[in-house]
Amino acid sequence: MTDDVDAEPTEGIRDAAGDATRDRPRQNIVWIASYPKSGNTWIRIFLHNLMRELRGETEGSQDINSLGLFAIWEHSIPHYTRALGKRPEEATLEEVARARPQVQRMISAERRGLALAKTHLCFGRDHGYPTISLAVTRAAVYVVRNPLDVAVSYAHHCDRPIDAIIADMATPGLHTPLGVPHVSETIGSWSQHVASWMGVAHRPVYLMRYEDMMEHPRETFAGLASYLNLRPTVEQLDTAIQKSSFEELSQQEEERGFRERPAAAKRFFRQGIVGGWRDALTEQQATKIVRAHASMMQRIGYLRSSAVGGGVR
Repeated sequence: MTDDVDAEPTEGIRDAAGDATRDRPRQNIVWIASYPKSGNTWIRIFLHNLMRELRGETEGSQDINSLGLFAIWEHSIPHYTRALGKRPEEATLEEVARARPQVQRMISAERRGLALAKTHLCFGRDHGYPTISLAVTRAAVYVVRNPLDVAVSYAHHCDRPIDAIIADMATPGLHTPLGVPHVSETIGSWSQHVASWMGVAHRPVYLMRYEDMMEHPRETFAGLASYLNLRPTVEQLDTAIQKSSFEELSQQEEERGFRERPAAAKRFFRQGIVGGWRDALTEQQATKIVRAHASMMQRIGYLRSSAVGGGVR
């Protein structure tokens, strides 16, 4: 990882970051937020490829092992070691939660323009401390994916039984385990996570669906570019999308590996399809997911009716 690379951003990303003072930090973090295995990495790779195109770096595509150039991992262990004064594994969950606003202020201060930051955090409070500091937040991009597909992808990612993942996805206040190279995150249940980011009232949040990224890439990624005040030509946009395709990412992982792949997972870029749950989940498993998340699934457009087990997209 190259979390601390302070690269010069593009013109669009540099707009209106604000000036920091001793008492008032800049509101310059743009969160790339999602529940795990929902498309967060894909968005970060697309943005890196788009910025390369805008900077005239047209040879080749973004190295998937160099995603710290324009996007930071908020939950990286080095950040929390600095804030805590000790290794995070020596700290309690409450100490990590208390350090989180300080870590985010450090990230904000270290970037000259807007800071794109990856997070799987549920928006809210953890041990009484904010998971996302609005004092340094400018906006967010939130990507959501059908929980039926999330369950399958997440199970492969963690090399755990699908039933265990389904139970986790229905557990409010769930924390991820401490791992390398990241600290534990409060992600909550799938429905809780989505509702928390959709309910943010004091900062703009741009909602993207994984399925739209797959089925309508030009319109979906053009909307993201516009939201971030980037102005690519149609050719630049299409090139960035092509260089961020699943085939390209999978080939890179095959040839070079991927630093963000957990040791338990065989592949990070495994299938990249919509609706794969139909061949991977039993009827009972699918029904359990829908029953747990029907209200939010219907709100996002994953259920055509509120009937459990019927009308699933």
